[in-house]
Amino acid sequence: MTEPETDFPRDRLKALEDRLAKAKKVEDDAHHMKKDYAQANLAWRMVIELVAGLGIGFGIGYGLDRLLGTLPLFMVIFILLGLAAGIKTMLGSAKEVERQLAAKAAEDEEERRGD
Repeated sequence: MTEPETDFPRDRLKALEDRLAKAKKVEDDAHHMKKDYAQANLAWRMVIELVAGLGIGFGIGYGLDRLLGTLPLFMVIFILLGLAAGIKTMLGSAKEVERQLAAKAAEDEEERRGD
């Protein structure tokens, strides 16, 4: 008679372990998706920086051309300057992300050594 009573808690414990394992797997999957979204956000940020540079360059160049009557001259020059500015901003963003990753890697290494 004591045997069925001991099986009951074991079954409940096993069911709890299974639910915990399933929840942990879902949490790991969510962390992986969060990392993927972070990469996508970074890519969109860089695209927007490049397009913004081009757009601002176009706007300034077109405005100067309309004022001075030299339609294609300043527009071409400022589009190229906007492209250069957009690329420089993108490189700055990439360096910022690289520094963050290096700091996280150093932190993880320090934590691993501490354990």
